[in-house]
Amino acid sequence: MVPKTHHLPAPTDSLEAYVQAISTIPVLSADKERQLAERWQQQADLGAARQLVVSHLRFVVHIARGYVGYGLPLADLIQEGNIGLMKAVKRFDPNQDVRLVSFAVHWIKAEIHDFVLRNWRIVKVATTKAQRKLFFNLRRSKRRLGWFSHAEVKAVADDLGVPTEAVLEMESRLSGQDVSLDPTPQNGADDDERVAPISYLVDDSSNDPALLLEQADWAHQTHQGLTVAMNSLDARSRDILQRRWLSDAKPTLHQLAAEYGVSAERIRQIENGAIKKLQVQLAA
Repeated sequence: MVPKTHHLPAPTDSLEAYVQAISTIPVLSADKERQLAERWQQQADLGAARQLVVSHLRFVVHIARGYVGYGLPLADLIQEGNIGLMKAVKRFDPNQDVRLVSFAVHWIKAEIHDFVLRNWRIVKVATTKAQRKLFFNLRRSKRRLGWFSHAEVKAVADDLGVPTEAVLEMESRLSGQDVSLDPTPQNGADDDERVAPISYLVDDSSNDPALLLEQADWAHQTHQGLTVAMNSLDARSRDILQRRWLSDAKPTLHQLAAEYGVSAERIRQIENGAIKKLQVQLAA
């Protein structure tokens, strides 16, 4: 039995000391494990839950070591695995005919998988459940085979039950590298001679102050020009144009014809003539 006051160093403090410390903690027997699980389940005994967690920390380290090939710190992988172990202890049912070590595998790997996918690339390589499965299976296969041939792609796709296009897409994601947007010197170049995507990416958000000022000035000039052009029209032409083009409730040609006592064709001619006059005024 591990005393409740037993203190373990955090993995980030000293990984070697942490691994050495947990290696001295005895493994629980099946009976002892069941007793502790029942105390936790029935009495919410935090001390019992802690002993269940602590006695299985060495198992988390064993699993975490299998993911060091992703270029992430082992200490971080262990910490994430420990979170999975605690979730497993919380859900463990001692009445089921299974040991905690077997039950916890899924929870430990799930937390480590999430951590790997969040941190392996700046841009996520897998978001759906199918992509996550494909990511880890494909990465294991690539370490063994390198770039896939067409036959190997088809074999992996058949084995995982996914289209060959999904395998090819994930293979492309795995081979990609993150590129910094910030300028970085290249080939000993001076600070003024830096190349990076941020240097040539176009900002489509239209938030450039100069551009915004130019657009506001253009809108003002256009509105002013339209006002002057409209005032140059005779009253009837101006009224017809305003009501046909600038009003929410647009009258029909026949409605205006009845109002002015002319034909609908005459209203159309007046409208077209007014539009041409406006175009001339605005172009001047």
